[in-house]
Amino acid sequence: MTTLAKPLTALAALAFLLAVLTNFTGPIMGTVAEGFSRACNNLALLAIALTLAFARPVVGRSTTLP
Repeated sequence: MTTLAKPLTALAALAFLLAVLTNFTGPIMGTVAEGFSRACNNLALLAIALTLAFARPVVGRSTTLP
């Protein structure tokens, strides 16, 4: 599942760029900048959630500070 996080991150970056472009040029395909910005946030949160949910625990590392 963590391999799915990389395409989601790429789509989030694309949505962010579309939000910035839409902010300067006006609505693209009838969608305002806030729609692309919300899509960017949701895709990034999905990628973070997948990475945290399916991350392998690190074994053998000390949790105390030196």
